[in-house]
Amino acid sequence: MMKSVLKAALVAATLTVAHGALIASASAEVVYNRGNDTDPTTLDHHKTSTVAEGNVMRDLYEGLVVQDAKAEVQPGVAEKWEISDDGLKYTFHLREGAKWSNGDPLKASDFVFAYRRVQEQATAAPYANMLYPIINAEAINKGEKKPEELGVKAIDDRTLEITLNAPTPYFLELLTHQISYPLHEASVTKFGNDFVRPGNMVTNGAYMLESFTPNDKITLRKNPNFHDAANVKIDVVNIIPFEDRSACLRRFEAGEVQSCSDLPYEQLASMKQKLGEQVHIAPYLGTYYLPIKVKKDKFKDVRVRQAISMAIDRDFLANEIWKGGMLPGYSIVPPGIANYENPVFLPYKDQDVLDREDEAKKLLEEAGVQPGTMQVELRYNTSENHKATMTAVADMLKNIGITATLFEMEGTGYFDYMKNDGDFDITRAGWIGDYSDPQNFLFLFESQNLGFNYPRWSNADYDRLMQEAGKTGDLKARGELLRQAEDLFLKEVPAIPVMYYASGSLVSSKLKGWEDNIMNVHGTRYLSLEN
Repeated sequence: MMKSVLKAALVAATLTVAHGALIASASAEVVYNRGNDTDPTTLDHHKTSTVAEGNVMRDLYEGLVVQDAKAEVQPGVAEKWEISDDGLKYTFHLREGAKWSNGDPLKASDFVFAYRRVQEQATAAPYANMLYPIINAEAINKGEKKPEELGVKAIDDRTLEITLNAPTPYFLELLTHQISYPLHEASVTKFGNDFVRPGNMVTNGAYMLESFTPNDKITLRKNPNFHDAANVKIDVVNIIPFEDRSACLRRFEAGEVQSCSDLPYEQLASMKQKLGEQVHIAPYLGTYYLPIKVKKDKFKDVRVRQAISMAIDRDFLANEIWKGGMLPGYSIVPPGIANYENPVFLPYKDQDVLDREDEAKKLLEEAGVQPGTMQVELRYNTSENHKATMTAVADMLKNIGITATLFEMEGTGYFDYMKNDGDFDITRAGWIGDYSDPQNFLFLFESQNLGFNYPRWSNADYDRLMQEAGKTGDLKARGELLRQAEDLFLKEVPAIPVMYYASGSLVSSKLKGWEDNIMNVHGTRYLSLEN
């Protein structure tokens, strides 16, 4: 008996050696090293606000609906839904057997808990107003009503009902955003703010959080309880922050990362020559703009803000600094957006920049600003692209007698600084549409939107137009109200639009399933890696 066992063991060992490569290949994990713009400031998806954070949340969680590889809305946790004839009531039916990563059943009540938490003032969710279309959401967020009065109800464990204030044509797209993801109530209750720590965090997406080492990497591991786990081809995702885009490029060329979320555009020509089709540049629904702290005395006069805007040569920025990776921008709402006819632009869009400079000098003179007497600080988050942009803007302002200095901040604290009313003069910001509708850009500057209204601009007429648009079901009439709001914004210019985004990425030829799309979303669940 013992001899037979030893003989069997010997045979097995021989086969293992003979077919070692095959066995190793079959059991080896597929690991994807993914470059990201920066580290998230938080993994609490109710408190996130940046594209870099959204990239992480998209792998960890799944909402009622999702954006597929082409950024088209598809069923997520909800396998189907109905919309009432008046457009006010959405009834979602959750997948049978939907689970959290720890094996707990995922219920409609998890969405109720999450949506109420978003609106609670203690949460301070910067995107809370994205869910204002839901009945009582705004009143709860302002402390005027209780969270229990939110228009979100669990009919039973698998049926969720959401009631809106008015028909909202973009509501399903809105629900693809991380603000609308569910939360595991038990872990949030048990751990409080520490529910986002590795070991504590319970998620429902294709991946689970394994570790988070700031300035190094976030490691995600495939979630075996995900409903579509059988079709998830990548086992481990290492999300690596690269504020220095050139550093990501170097590691990409060395084969150490398989994608980079942005490009060092000053090297675009050489990248295209070396890397060919691995360089992806695609249209993107976003605007690059410069918020101005309007409450400061030197910026209170609208003529000063208009003069600064007029002096900026957007063609130079887009074509020379960004090497064609951006387009000149003269509006907050980017072109090509849905539900918006007859878009408006800054009135000097087609005027020669030299003529604009002359007019800008006259405006400054009328505002009582003498040449050489005005100094401004241009603040930006760490990136060679942003540094080059702001350096060029400083040179342009010099042409109209304004002296500008540069100030750089690391990305992890930069956006929190602006949200918390930091003491800047002019800063850099960008907004990527969460859904294709002008409201998603114009809502940034509503006076109550302290999370994203970086200039702290307040205009009663603007707020009124936005509120009226929110209550208008007729798309044409609604579009006209939003158009009036943007026209008012561009006359007051509390933030200067300078460029429209194009997405730039490096994508390894070994990484399959990557589809360029206007939202630049690429969930890892849709990707695979070849050897």
